[in-house]
Amino acid sequence: MKRKKESAAGFVVQGSILAIASIVARIIGMIYRVPVTRIIGDYGNGVYAFAYEVYNMMLLISCYSLPTAISKLVAARTHDGEHKNGYKIFKAGLIFVIIVGSLATIFTFVMADFISTNLMKDSMISLSLRVLAPTILVVAVMGVIRGYFQGLGTMLPTAISQIIEQIINAIVSVLGAYYLFSYGSKIALVLQNEKYAPAYGAAGSALGTFLGAIVGFIFLLFMLTIYKRVLKKRMLKDRAVHTDSYREIYMMLFATVVPIILSTAVYNSTVFIDQTIFNNVMNNKGVTNYTELFGVFTGKYRLLVNVPVAFASAMASSTIPSLTAAVASRDRKLINRKINISIRFIMMIAFPCTVGLAVLGSPMVQLLFNDNSILPVNLLRMGSIAVVLYSLSTLSNGILQGLNRMKVPVRNATISLVIHVILIYLMLEFANLNIYAVVLANIIFALIICVLNAWEIKKATRYRQEIYKSFLVPIISSAIMGIAAYLIYYVMCKLTKNITISFVFSFAIAVVVYAVVFLRMKGFTEDELASLPKGKMLVKVARKFHLL
Repeated sequence: MKRKKESAAGFVVQGSILAIASIVARIIGMIYRVPVTRIIGDYGNGVYAFAYEVYNMMLLISCYSLPTAISKLVAARTHDGEHKNGYKIFKAGLIFVIIVGSLATIFTFVMADFISTNLMKDSMISLSLRVLAPTILVVAVMGVIRGYFQGLGTMLPTAISQIIEQIINAIVSVLGAYYLFSYGSKIALVLQNEKYAPAYGAAGSALGTFLGAIVGFIFLLFMLTIYKRVLKKRMLKDRAVHTDSYREIYMMLFATVVPIILSTAVYNSTVFIDQTIFNNVMNNKGVTNYTELFGVFTGKYRLLVNVPVAFASAMASSTIPSLTAAVASRDRKLINRKINISIRFIMMIAFPCTVGLAVLGSPMVQLLFNDNSILPVNLLRMGSIAVVLYSLSTLSNGILQGLNRMKVPVRNATISLVIHVILIYLMLEFANLNIYAVVLANIIFALIICVLNAWEIKKATRYRQEIYKSFLVPIISSAIMGIAAYLIYYVMCKLTKNITISFVFSFAIAVVVYAVVFLRMKGFTEDELASLPKGKMLVKVARKFHLL
């Protein structure tokens, strides 16, 4: 029993490490996008968003999901003491991504003009797309290394490399956007086309993505070199009865990775499909500012929503190898315990973030983007629930993959995507909902996946979802927090006439109110709180204020 608790605690700690790193990386990403947005504007943001989604789709289709397969297979091998086979799986994955990643890079670079002009209806996108093309190969190789370390049960190399990558990305993106925007302004004057300045600025921002990946890759190579010493010692104690051949490994990889690639590609293709449908429908209707509108959606609404969703992505990455090991041990109680812990941790973050974005969205947009317009605020108020739905759907995909139900996420995501495409087209073509149609369709997409995945998890494990601590406690705590935050912000604005002071004060009070209500409602037991990073310190603080 003690071993099970330690295993679950270790799982939470590893997941929390990756989650914290992902959130830090997302926060850095949000911070640097603020000055970039001010430099290149909504049109430049739209150009960058279109190019990035094409790049992201190429990465997803070619090899982005391979790290998940690597972590899953390596976790299964190392659990049985087969360290040589685990390392061989890693080498096979590297060979695969170098070949496929190179082909994807070449294709993206060569086809940039065709994709931009014919699919996205904006030729200015091609410059950013060509800058991003070589990043596909770098990120693909980097992903396999991260997957290997995650399969070994350590999230630190992934976590640290993510933060390093994002820091370099932030610095280069801002500088690149500034200098290339200035250069593009000169071209714009000569060619009498004002779009060149933000388009070149977007390409400068894309350069940050590439150089950030390069530095993150170098760090991972360094960590891999250090780990080889440990690996040699482990290989001496290898318990493998059979050495896997490369043919066997590739068969296992393809059997594992194809469903993951399909589900991930379907799940993450929504933005790319949304862009294509939105641009074409708006273009046919004679709307000329569709790039700017999508720039608001991706550069402001989606940027803020994705910060808390990063926690779910990180927890899902940690869940897959952890559940794989639990499935291998055939311990149903441990499996269900890990599922329960994952969902509770995700909901603990997602619900207050949803309420926070809805209540304090206006001052956030004003402070971050110097934007007093109503559109991004309305998008946040209407679409903040996407934080909960995307967090839960992302996590449930990871749970099903960890349970070896590889085809289920593909099927569920495909069903959701078909409904999503039909709805977004109808809302754009006949309801004239404009960019709001994209937000609504994405909410429905994530909701359908949540429902379908929950049903499949229950079938696979006989898992019964605990409601009170997982949902009611965070919902009630978030509601009380939201009321407090709104009232304090309103009063502070009246008293100080200063948005910054009012927002910071109301945000700080909101965090305290949520923590107090959550703990008073027994959202966490003392043992569960102690299992978090710095958990002992948190327990001491909670005890001091009589919250436990």
